[in-house]
Amino acid sequence: MHKPMVIGHRGAAGEAPENTMASFALALRQGAQAIELDVHITKDGEIVVCHDGTLNRTTNGSGHICEHNWQALQQLDAGSWFSEEFTGERIPLLSEVFDLVPRGMLINVEVKHAYKGRMEQALIAFLRAANRYEDVVVSSFDHKVIKRLKKAEPKIQVGLLYNANLIDHPGYAKKMGVDICSLHPHHQCMEPRDIAAAVAAGLQVYPYTVNELIDYQRLIEAGVSGIITDFPGRLSTYLNK
Repeated sequence: MHKPMVIGHRGAAGEAPENTMASFALALRQGAQAIELDVHITKDGEIVVCHDGTLNRTTNGSGHICEHNWQALQQLDAGSWFSEEFTGERIPLLSEVFDLVPRGMLINVEVKHAYKGRMEQALIAFLRAANRYEDVVVSSFDHKVIKRLKKAEPKIQVGLLYNANLIDHPGYAKKMGVDICSLHPHHQCMEPRDIAAAVAAGLQVYPYTVNELIDYQRLIEAGVSGIITDFPGRLSTYLNK
């Protein structure tokens, strides 16, 4: 059986508070071979890991992340909304996640917002300092951000995130005018022939967010490169049967 890469969505978001160190550590223990996370930038220029641009849903704070300094964000609880067991978890820096995840294991960094170019500049500086290009792919729904990042730093691997049933998936990637590493479609937006065409064109295919066994099987049979899931343990167990 073809075995795609197990990619933990926001860590193990089905069983731990998303985008926290506890969630990423759980994903690694459960057999994830890669993790997916989301980034925003603080008022003082730090790259933090959080899905929403606001603090309201996943912390005991409020307001936009970009309006707060990192010192203030460190005081917030990002775990108790999920379960009392995770009280005290906080929003991590991107650098902390990079320290946790071993080199050689893929990290999918999703850029949620350009912040007038501030995010691109900060992310390029971060990856250059970390000297970690080979096992990182940067994706975004904002494909202009992806193109600007790739042009500014060709060493960065980039992927296209989208929720559309395109006529020609690899053809769209080619029209970007830069080297695209991977496609990150919603899992219902690619038929087997689309996946085969993308793989044949040299693209990695990482559909999101796949949590049901019937969808695991469908995508495995279609030959996807990896599966982004809230339950990396569930997918790992399924693949190892």
